[in-house]
Amino acid sequence: MTNTKLKLGIIFGGRSGEHAVSLMSATSVRSVLDPSKYEVFEIGVTQEGVWLTGSNALQAFKEGKQESLHEALLLNTAGEVSLFSRQGEKLKLISPLDVVFPVLHGTFGEDGTIQGYFEMLDIAYVGAGVLASAVGMDKAVCKHVVQNAGIPVLEYMVFSRSEIRTNLAEVVHKAEGVAPYPLFVKPVNLGSSVGISKTQNREELHAALQKAARFDRRVLVERGLDAREIEISVLGNENPQVSIPGEIIPKDVFYTYMDKYHHGDPEVLIPAPYDQAMIERIQHYALQAYRAIDGAGLARVDFLVDKPSGELYFSEINTMPGFTSISMYPKLWEASGLSYPALVDRLIELALERKAEQDQTIRKYEE
Repeated sequence: MTNTKLKLGIIFGGRSGEHAVSLMSATSVRSVLDPSKYEVFEIGVTQEGVWLTGSNALQAFKEGKQESLHEALLLNTAGEVSLFSRQGEKLKLISPLDVVFPVLHGTFGEDGTIQGYFEMLDIAYVGAGVLASAVGMDKAVCKHVVQNAGIPVLEYMVFSRSEIRTNLAEVVHKAEGVAPYPLFVKPVNLGSSVGISKTQNREELHAALQKAARFDRRVLVERGLDAREIEISVLGNENPQVSIPGEIIPKDVFYTYMDKYHHGDPEVLIPAPYDQAMIERIQHYALQAYRAIDGAGLARVDFLVDKPSGELYFSEINTMPGFTSISMYPKLWEASGLSYPALVDRLIELALERKAEQDQTIRKYEE
């Protein structure tokens, strides 16, 4: 970090079922950005995909009062990425930007799409790159990748929205071949437990498949467990570090959206109550999964432990996990000795380090 303030764009909202979650996360991140280190520019993305900026943009989004904001654009002009606002037919330069922090969850924020935009702009950004973001968001592809890295996963099958809508009976028949009930049904590309159902019978499976298909064009069905839910945080680029693991004690039948964001602080056990051998195994698998998808910046890796057998299974990896005051990612790092403000600073440093490393790549071939 230099003595000059970094010009930081914080981006929130987005075209996702996790729009509201993003606003909560952004509020927490924004609250710890040191004004002596950063000059912060707030950029909100509506659920229709319109980019807006202006004074107190985050508060305007939270209150649903965006009339005072102006359309925002990020443009690379003469090799410098700057934030502009459109006011009438004119573009107004607001400021050059050194780095952006996309506090965006779910589709169009955590799935590689906006990361590709940042790569095209050639600007430093917090978090994973295009590949890791896309793989991490796609639960089915991610399971395939980590399974090939030697990490155990539960049996699963993937169905398309069109299959579900045109031949639901056949989909149900195939899904029931995955494993005995209970079966979990999940949108392939979404987070924060949005659209996820635990089903105990065929009638519930019918409803869950149709529900999940509303949120994504691909739906994953996997074997359900009587499971303990374990989460662990990873931080870094080439040499990532891992936190201690924590255990979630859900108030519902699993760790639902309501549990995460509307029931107050969930019951958590930090560190997770396991012996050192099991903790080291969880940490090893987390780093292995992170490297398998080419992770960078940060990720939270989730595991399931079958209560009867004690077997450990990879569940998913989140490349832009929740950053609210009750979110597990920062909680786990705090318990591991890294405070929330220091964590945010480190993520921004990692973004700049990754950009500097990428800038060493030759883009023009010469003999």
